[in-house]
Amino acid sequence: MADAGETRRTASQVTDNDAQVTAQSRHLSANSTIGDVLSHPAFATFGRLILPWDGRGYGDRQPLSDIASLLPYHSHVDTLSVLGGINRMIDDVADGRKVFYDIYSEAEKRADPTKENAGLFFFRGEPGAPFAIVAPGGGFAYVGSVHEGFPYATEISKLGFNVFVIRYRVGQGGKAPTEDLATAISYVFKNAKSLDVATDGYSLWGSSAGARMAAAIGSHGVAAFGGAALPKPAAVVMAYTAHSDVSNDEPPTFVVVGADDGIAPPSSMEKRIAVLREMGTPVEYRKYPALGHGFGLGVGTSAQGWITDATEFWKRSRDRRGKHP
Repeated sequence: MADAGETRRTASQVTDNDAQVTAQSRHLSANSTIGDVLSHPAFATFGRLILPWDGRGYGDRQPLSDIASLLPYHSHVDTLSVLGGINRMIDDVADGRKVFYDIYSEAEKRADPTKENAGLFFFRGEPGAPFAIVAPGGGFAYVGSVHEGFPYATEISKLGFNVFVIRYRVGQGGKAPTEDLATAISYVFKNAKSLDVATDGYSLWGSSAGARMAAAIGSHGVAAFGGAALPKPAAVVMAYTAHSDVSNDEPPTFVVVGADDGIAPPSSMEKRIAVLREMGTPVEYRKYPALGHGFGLGVGTSAQGWITDATEFWKRSRDRRGKHP
């Protein structure tokens, strides 16, 4: 029989474990702060990568309700959507699911320290379902995952698909981030069995700078940017970008833009769309009134619900791909 001291120690250990579990699963709110994100036990190894800027100090007391101030190229930042993506990751960690994956080896990161922050956040859908990779924007200066990465992934995964959000290198223009995306696609293909995702008919989603990355892979393929020799995506989803480069073999493309976008005007997107349609590429185009650049999910605007429309387009593109290899 255990003595009283052993009983007390056991009870204390149980209490400590319960406290750790409670802390790890604690949701954040609009009144939570940037410091709460950085110090949350669920994000012990990658909390700083949730936030947009590299090499920048944050005010730990800044409330999440003010996170839009960290996203100068974005508009209509919805705090509840931001919290939904962050709290979804907290729930996944509490349930024992791995959320963040490095895409470069330790040796690769030692050889090129700028690769240290590159990786993938994983939002699981149905086991064995196809995957999408989402590339947020930020002018290649920051990565706006909190606004147009995690919220997208949350919504798409609710529809059954597996979704990754890429954290890519910044401050180097578009080449390095696109190489990161090619590496990320290759990583998912290589580890598809352990990740429990299907590789056939994957899609790439990008917003602003991220749309340039997704479109570049769609045009020229994964291997053109240092990745493996892999199929092109079944669909590319592009949000508000002026990217114009095309190849003679473009994947089906879904496009959204705000009618009042002064950074990537609709006319820029429409030139690309005209070229794709002339080639016979399936294209769907949405231009939303009274919206500027970087509207994300578009909650409370004319764009609300576009994520579902884009996902349906991806589904149809996969079906066409299946019928016409």
